Amino acid sequence: MFLKYFYDDALAQASYMVGCQKTGEAAVIDPSRNLKPYFDTAEKEELTITKVFETHIHADYVSGSKEMAERAMATIYYSAENGGDEFGTYEWSDDLDTVGLKDGEKVQMGKVTLEGLHTPGHTPEHMSFILTDGAASDEPIGMFTGDFLFVGDVGRPDLLEKSVGVADSAKKGAIQMFHSLQRIKNYDPSLQIWPGHGAGSACGKSLGSIPTSTLGYEIKTNPALQPENEADFSDFLLADQPTPPAYFGIMKKVNKTGAELLAEQTTPLRFGANVKKMQNLLGADVTIVDTRSREAFAASHIPGTVNIPFDSQFANWMGSLISYDRAVYFITEEHHVDDLRLAMNAIGLDRTAGYFTPLVVEQYEMAEGTADYPIISPEQAEKQLNDGDLRILDIRDHFEYETSHVKGAENLVMNDIPNRDQSELPDGPVAVYCGSGQRSAIAASLLKEKGVDVRNIKGGFMRWNQESRPVDKVEKVTG
Repeated sequence: MFLKYFYDDALAQASYMVGCQKTGEAAVIDPSRNLKPYFDTAEKEELTITKVFETHIHADYVSGSKEMAERAMATIYYSAENGGDEFGTYEWSDDLDTVGLKDGEKVQMGKVTLEGLHTPGHTPEHMSFILTDGAASDEPIGMFTGDFLFVGDVGRPDLLEKSVGVADSAKKGAIQMFHSLQRIKNYDPSLQIWPGHGAGSACGKSLGSIPTSTLGYEIKTNPALQPENEADFSDFLLADQPTPPAYFGIMKKVNKTGAELLAEQTTPLRFGANVKKMQNLLGADVTIVDTRSREAFAASHIPGTVNIPFDSQFANWMGSLISYDRAVYFITEEHHVDDLRLAMNAIGLDRTAGYFTPLVVEQYEMAEGTADYPIISPEQAEKQLNDGDLRILDIRDHFEYETSHVKGAENLVMNDIPNRDQSELPDGPVAVYCGSGQRSAIAASLLKEKGVDVRNIKGGFMRWNQESRPVDKVEKVTG
């Protein structure tokens, strides 16, 4: 048997290839949209990809299953255990070769067997796949758990309710998750666990950074497997879940049918430091994203652009904050263009029209003049707040704000800023903060683009606390 792990750092997303070397067949579980690594591996191992497995309808990235089925003439195996739920039902086109699996049904590749195990909770249709290498043993070796069971966490059940508005589905999903977890406790504790995500994914609230685990280890150490009844488990699982990225609702719809083929996209145009082109775009219905560092953007940027640095959270923030209905242009380093486009494609933002090099900022400064915003210390922010010269906005999630926040601060979750009209935003000087100053730098650029007189608090709430400045704190009653 052949088994390989693939990982997309931009989305903290894991996928897997399993194959039978005797028959030369291979299957991919939850492929990303970038298919090159799978085809390269299959060619190297002299395998042919004949099968693709979907654990569920994904919300956090565009599945590559449809494209792989088209390009490799592979069969898609997906969960038919949807319980009649609209958002758990795939709508594959008739020209694809697809097979819906029920709980307990098996798919064979030589001596290798994949058995479907219905594990609802994260979504109603969620299917895990138990792997047995018949050439070595009749006992299963591991389980591909998708977004059901992670290292140190389990899939969040609230996404259907928060992302696509399915009323009461969070509580229902939590109860389903409890029973799914009780069911797998009966398996051999040595069973390997191969999850669909790692640390940094928004599909859970506290995922571990270790790529794989065992069932026995998770039963002992995973906090989500410790509650012994539905009520305690539901309270634990639903508490403090972060606001899901805005694009999750779009992904659920895209992945019901599969995205358009990447081969049909056009190549983004290079505009270098063309100031005239930039001037024309600033008045058009497009989005211009500056991917330079937070510090560089704060010091000098082109008015009307927004700052989303090209780092590990880039795809998450692009999907959360940028409209899918507009063409997107970037200010970015030349060597980042290919990786940047891959990250965009991974979340279905397929309208990358062109890019400028960072030199355009310098050229624009000479031609038109650039903008900036101040980065102020917690001490400066506190003084201006007390003097009545400043409003402070906490742009963290509600549960973070409600736990503890700067005394006198107002809460405006960053994900809500793009949908606010200028009339709904503060008209006076405001300072923004988050946990460390990274999220708030993006928020500052969004507010600045909307005409707000903004500054960012250096070091965020972490530094504010370190300096023992006044906070409002909610004391949680226990026992």
